[in-house]
Amino acid sequence: MSRRVWLFSLALIVVTFLVYAPAWNGRPIWDDERHMTPVELRSLNGLGRIWTEPGATPQYYPVLHTLFWLEDKLWDGSVLPYHLVTIFFHALLALLVMLILRRLDLPGARLAAILFALHPVHVESVAWFSEIKNTLSGVFAAAAVLAYLKYDGDRRWGAYIGALTFFAFGLLTKTAVVALPVVLLIIFWWRRGSLGLKRDVLPLLPFLALGLAAGIVTIWVERRFCAVHETFDFSLLDRFLIAGRLFWFYLGKIFWPTNLSLIYARWTIDSAQWWQYTFAIGAIGLAVGLWLLRRKSRGPLAVCLSFVAFLFPVLGFFNLSFFMSSPAGMPHSGIFRADHFQYLADVPIIAFVSATAVWLWQRTRGVVRTIVFTACVLVIGTLGALSALQSRTYQDTETCFRDVLSKNSESATAYNNLGNVLHQKGEVDEAIVYYRRAVALEPDYQFGRYNLGSALAEQGNFAEAIPWLKAVLRTDPNHAKAYYTLANALAKHGEPDEAIGYYGRALKLMPDFADAHCNLANLLLEKGNTTGALEHYRELVRLQPQNPGAHYNLAVGLVHNGEPAAAISELRTALQIDPAYPDAEPLLRDLLAQKTPP
Repeated sequence: MSRRVWLFSLALIVVTFLVYAPAWNGRPIWDDERHMTPVELRSLNGLGRIWTEPGATPQYYPVLHTLFWLEDKLWDGSVLPYHLVTIFFHALLALLVMLILRRLDLPGARLAAILFALHPVHVESVAWFSEIKNTLSGVFAAAAVLAYLKYDGDRRWGAYIGALTFFAFGLLTKTAVVALPVVLLIIFWWRRGSLGLKRDVLPLLPFLALGLAAGIVTIWVERRFCAVHETFDFSLLDRFLIAGRLFWFYLGKIFWPTNLSLIYARWTIDSAQWWQYTFAIGAIGLAVGLWLLRRKSRGPLAVCLSFVAFLFPVLGFFNLSFFMSSPAGMPHSGIFRADHFQYLADVPIIAFVSATAVWLWQRTRGVVRTIVFTACVLVIGTLGALSALQSRTYQDTETCFRDVLSKNSESATAYNNLGNVLHQKGEVDEAIVYYRRAVALEPDYQFGRYNLGSALAEQGNFAEAIPWLKAVLRTDPNHAKAYYTLANALAKHGEPDEAIGYYGRALKLMPDFADAHCNLANLLLEKGNTTGALEHYRELVRLQPQNPGAHYNLAVGLVHNGEPAAAISELRTALQIDPAYPDAEPLLRDLLAQKTPP
């Protein structure tokens, strides 16, 4: 590359980092902490589970979660490096897009890189921790395209193997890149006017097979681990109506990126309403028009087909957890859309707009040329400013979901997550208000029902908390934490026998649930079942050998069982771990005094 290209690349990276400065220290939001290597996966064994155990991570994207695993080791809890890495991948992808367009001899490659890097609809993919899978998979996909274009030019197997490897890594980061071989075929058709079986199709069959395998695995994981309690109530006709509407929604956000939101309002799909067909009819009409235009220019049709190919997995034909689920009482309803779904699909549209703008600039003179140039500068400046503003909404969970509610006041998820923020701050009464609003909007919303029941129990309102928690378990009988929280409420409500049963159910689902062992042991001890209590106290010590409370509780159980010598040993261990642990020293003194003869 020339010196000018290097300088442009450096400048674009710097500008991209500056535009995203408001997000540099953004905290994890929503389910980020589930993705960012939970404690149980931080060992070498955990790294092995990331690759070999679907379900160990929220989605089976082992390259992504290996990156998170490495970042957990490197950054020691600091959020800034996470963001800087994601922003760098985004800027790098923009530069790779530039190189691809130059390789295809398209004008406007640099403008396309700038527009892609600064477009506000991409903020969700860049500022949200979990969506590094978009930026990283995009880098792998772009590298695969560059390598494959080189192979297409010289037919050297090294470039082919490189392209296949990059594509595989992209799929293992996020399956959204699955459309890449189809897009390559579209590119070759655009350049040549036809496709050759041997030259174009056969070399891409391994890519298509890899994509198909990755898609099957992703759908299986989605159904098995992500959408267990969600309902997808959409006919084939409904799905075509969804696809038509989504096509125009995503296209519109490229040209008019306003009111961007982490969670959009639900759409209700009703095939009895005539106007809902206009989106699909319009999309079909556009495709027919571009097909008829192909003899004059294949470019617009190729751009449209590439846009649809990248969007196809998220156009409603496949069930996606949360974004396509229909809550109880809201049939044929779903959110369907998210900004990060269109991250790669925007590339062909942006490339076409950039090429058109530069083509106009090159073919005009005087005032018209100045107008084109000024318009490009204004668009770039506006996009950068909008991206910086949008980045601010990802500073923390509260900022993020208050922004959601300012645009979508019917989001049960936003109310629930804001309730969680208030709950963590200790503002339980206000949190309950938000939880109530969440379940009022969606009565069967599991997270809202559980959180409301938990907060009511913490408030001491056990009579209301218990029915909410039991309702959660009727829908999800494998919710270990709900059993535990319900058992706590029952114990404090004066129903110890029922509480003991629920603690036992929690432990059947999660044998290593330390708090459940502790609370169950305390109840058993109160009821005089010392043997049962000691069993659970000993398991607690095994699970938490450095917890002074575990050793103290075991000592109390041993005293009740008439084993003062063993209790003294446990108390000494507790005090070694925490010399100031309350009640341990007085109890130890009493036991030692009882051993000393008068």
